[in-house]
Amino acid sequence: MDRRMSNRSFKLMTLSYKLRDLRLPRRKVLAEVDIKPGFSLLDYGCGPGGYIRPLAEAVGEWGKVYALDIHPLAVGRVERIASKKHLANVETILSDCETGLDSDSLDVVLLYDVFHHFSDREGVLQELHRVLKPGGILSFSDHHMKERDIVAEVTDGALFSPVRRGRRTYTFSRNKRPRNAARR
Repeated sequence: MDRRMSNRSFKLMTLSYKLRDLRLPRRKVLAEVDIKPGFSLLDYGCGPGGYIRPLAEAVGEWGKVYALDIHPLAVGRVERIASKKHLANVETILSDCETGLDSDSLDVVLLYDVFHHFSDREGVLQELHRVLKPGGILSFSDHHMKERDIVAEVTDGALFSPVRRGRRTYTFSRNKRPRNAARR
């Protein structure tokens, strides 16, 4: 189990993300992800919800956005955003790993700037593999890690294959589960 940050640290992070979003709107990052109306997707480690509104708009009223975080303040903030902006297609999940979602149910998972925090990276990747549809997309970004480490860690278990490197994100596709891989 990973430790969540203090409430004070979370609030400072939220402020820094607001400043970041002024310089680089989240829509520009999401332009590297092929999100279509009707998609179901997960923002894993959603933090203060900077991606929630553009994601909800991208998937449209027939799509679904799940926002998962270990921190109750993050989940609460996303719920307030969804309520204030009338985003009926957003659902939150408070968890440190397990999503509680059905297997093979998501088109896209965003894993942005949280992977370096995880103590059980393989467990997280197995859970994301489980919930992604065959051929589903894992969009990854973590500026705390080097490119070679990102590619090595995400592809090491043969759960994902690299598709492309964007300016700000890496795109991986979900592979079929290797025969020798353990099921969760």
